[in-house]
Amino acid sequence: MTHSILQVNDLMIGYEKALTPALNFSVGPGEILVVVGDSGCGKSTLLSTLAGINPPLGGEILLDGKNLSGVPIHKRKIGLVFQEPLLFPHLSLIDNIGYALRAGRESRNAARTRANELLDWVGLSEIAGQKTWQLSGGQAGRVALARAIAAQPAVLLLDEPYSALDPETRLRLLADVKNLVTNEGIPTIHVTHDRSEADLLATRTLTW
Repeated sequence: MTHSILQVNDLMIGYEKALTPALNFSVGPGEILVVVGDSGCGKSTLLSTLAGINPPLGGEILLDGKNLSGVPIHKRKIGLVFQEPLLFPHLSLIDNIGYALRAGRESRNAARTRANELLDWVGLSEIAGQKTWQLSGGQAGRVALARAIAAQPAVLLLDEPYSALDPETRLRLLADVKNLVTNEGIPTIHVTHDRSEADLLATRTLTW
């Protein structure tokens, strides 16, 4: 279980100019901060900046007191699940998840055992050997979440990964996410334009 704390101080996000005022917030173990705002307001840019994909225009991002400025993406221990699952279509479900584990230098046997556990958690263990291009949108979303968790992130970032799904599937996955991050103690930031989604998922809400 992780006990990390993400702290943002006077963070400025954007490209040539800032998209928002300076941001100040923290997210602790098991908390879910939901950022609510309309399309184009900078929600995805915030997550990309926290993950290290985009550089900040100012301020600092601290993980357990360590400034992440200059720390490359693969060393930040931040998991990011996008709107599109971005799975490897030529690999099976278990190998998609195992890829993240092997990248963390798990042995092949340990990686497969953990990948099977995660597939069981998301309810897809019966089709572990199936290729990901054969999946429905809800199934792909669950695999993407399992792959992000497999890497044992210190922080989890969710960029509206279930917005295109049918309401029943979306509600089930959101409930799964809430249970997981609470039980595992993972600080989580979820962005959405849907206030009802925020009410369901959030322990705290930031509205833009």
